[in-house]
Amino acid sequence: MSEPSDITGRARHRRARPGRGADMNDEVESAVREVAERIKADLPRLLTGMTSMFSEMIAEFRHDDEVQRLMVASTASNLAAMIDVLTLGISFDDLTVPPAAAEYARRFAQHGMSLEALLRAYRLGEHMFAQTAMTELGALDPSAELALATTSRIASMVNRYIDRVIEGVIDIYENERRRWDARTDATRAAQVRAVLDGEGLDLPSAEQMLGTSLRAWHLAAIIWTPPGSAASYDLLRTGVRMLATATGKLPLTILVDEHNCWAWISSTGQPSLDIATLEAELRKQPSLRMAVGDRGFGLAGFRRTFRDAQGARGVAVAAAKARQLTLYSRVAVAGLLMDRLPDVRAWAHRVLGDLMRDDESTARLRETAQVYLDARGSLTDAAARMHVHKNTVHYRVRKAEELLGHSLGTNRLDVEIALMVCAQFGITTPASGRSDTAG
Repeated sequence: MSEPSDITGRARHRRARPGRGADMNDEVESAVREVAERIKADLPRLLTGMTSMFSEMIAEFRHDDEVQRLMVASTASNLAAMIDVLTLGISFDDLTVPPAAAEYARRFAQHGMSLEALLRAYRLGEHMFAQTAMTELGALDPSAELALATTSRIASMVNRYIDRVIEGVIDIYENERRRWDARTDATRAAQVRAVLDGEGLDLPSAEQMLGTSLRAWHLAAIIWTPPGSAASYDLLRTGVRMLATATGKLPLTILVDEHNCWAWISSTGQPSLDIATLEAELRKQPSLRMAVGDRGFGLAGFRRTFRDAQGARGVAVAAAKARQLTLYSRVAVAGLLMDRLPDVRAWAHRVLGDLMRDDESTARLRETAQVYLDARGSLTDAAARMHVHKNTVHYRVRKAEELLGHSLGTNRLDVEIALMVCAQFGITTPASGRSDTAG
C-alpha cells in the first residue's frame, strides 16, 4: 500500500469527532477522496487480483488471449470510472457503460455465455473494491465515527455505480444476443432450406453446408407459440431444452423467428422420444406447441422427418381444440387430408350422422367406438384401454350404433376414418337437442 499523501492525516482523522453535520460531511468527503487516491496509486495490483478472481471463480471467464485482454480492459475501465465517481463527484445520471465494458458485454453475448455469469462478476468486483477501500481507510487511522460514515458513503456510491452500469450492460447483452442469434440463425436457416429443397444436392455437399454428419437417424420437431401469445426466443429455447431432455440428445436448432423454431435430433441409432416426459414438461408452458415427425435415416430421412413435422403442425393448427404435442405417427392420415378439409367434414357427416354431434356424451361415444374398432371388436381389450368396465363399453357401443343406424362393423373402414378425422381435427356438428345418455 502507498503511504498517506498527508502525514498529518492520521492525527487529523483520529482526532475527528462528530460535530455539526456540515463539518462531518467535509471530513467524510475528504476521506473518500483520499481512499480513492490510495486505490488509484495501487490500481495495477487491484486489477490483477480482480481479473484473476474472475477467471478462478467463474468458468465462463476463462477466455482465449484476445477475449482475456478485452476482459482486463473492461475491468480496468470500470475501476477507473469508480475512482472518478469517488474523487470527482460525477453525477450518477451522467454515467454510461465504459466503452471497453460495453464491448466485452457484446463479446460475452456473441460467445453464447450467460448473462448471469457476467452479472456475478460485477457483484464480485464490487465486493473486492469495497474490501480494498476499507483496507485503505484503515491505514488512515480515522476515528470510529469517521470510519463508519466513510465506509457507508463509499459502499453506497460504489453500489449505485454498479447498479447503474449493470442496467446498461443487461441492455447491451440482450440486444447483442438477439442480433447475433438472428444473424446466425438466418444464415443457418438459409443453409438448411437449401438442403431441404435441393433434391439434386448430394450427401457430401449437404453435410458441408450444415457442418454436420447426415449419415445417421434423424427426428425433426417444430416448436412454436400460437398467434396472440407473446413472442419469445427464450420460450422457444425452453422448448428446445424439453426436446433435449425427452430424447437425451442436443438438437440442431434454427430459430426461424420469435414464434417458430426448427429442431433435429440425430443419432447413430434410432432416436428415442420419452413422450410422457415431453407432455409433462409442455404442460408447464401452456403457450408452447410442438409437432414431431417420424424418424428417418440419412439425407432423405433428414428431409422427410421435417416434412412429417410440418404435416403434424398443420393438423395441430387446423384442429378446433388446441393440443400442445402432436406426433406425426398419430395424425399421418389426417395430414394427408388437410388440403380437402371442407370435403372431409361433409363426408364424415354423411358417414357418422348424429354420432358427430357436439356434446360431451356423444364425444364419449365416438371415443369408445374408435377404441373398440382399434381393439378389433374386443370389449375386454377396449375396456382395459379405457380403464372402464366391459359393460360400459358394451353400452356405449350400442348407443353409438343407434346413432349410426347400423353396426360399427358395417362400412367399418369408412367409420374408422371418419372417427379418426373427427378426433384429429375436432370436427363436430351442432347438437340436435336430443338428450341421449351415453353412460
